[in-house]
Amino acid sequence: MAEDSFPRLVSLACHDLRTPLATIYGFARTLTRMEGHDERTARFLGMIEEAAEQLTGLLDELGTRARIEGGRWEPVLREADTLELARGDEDERVAAEGTGETIETEVESVQRGLRALAVAAARFGPAERVTWRVSGRELELSPVTSEAAPVVAGESMRDLGSLVARSVIEELGGSVELTGETLRVRL
Repeated sequence: MAEDSFPRLVSLACHDLRTPLATIYGFARTLTRMEGHDERTARFLGMIEEAAEQLTGLLDELGTRARIEGGRWEPVLREADTLELARGDEDERVAAEGTGETIETEVESVQRGLRALAVAAARFGPAERVTWRVSGRELELSPVTSEAAPVVAGESMRDLGSLVARSVIEELGGSVELTGETLRVRL
């Protein structure tokens, strides 16, 4: 077997899993929008829909990492503001402040990665809230407690999003470094 056969296998599996997952998600959404469900059924359908969305995100992460490992990742670069990348989608556990800078990057992967790093710091900390402090291309996340540090730094295989975030940022020429209770990311 070729050296890159496992990353290719993972990429293929991620691709092939999308079809049945899209079917599950589509039917869950259709059923959720139909009227006449009792509260319990509606809640269960919502849970199925949410789980399908989470699985889609995990497949995206795994597929990205496999393409990076196999040397086949071709990021589509677009302009984005670093503060907006750190803000991502709203999560009450994550704040972002400071002054951003317009950079050219793979927006979705970097935004997903920054969110994953912050959520991992909050979840494994545990911390009620973590904050990105942005100064141009330099982003600092704190607090990163001693409990969360191995996960956020990529030393522990407990969070796929954190591992992929590091790979994406470094593949794009950036860096990720943990100093004390602060994670420093350069984009």
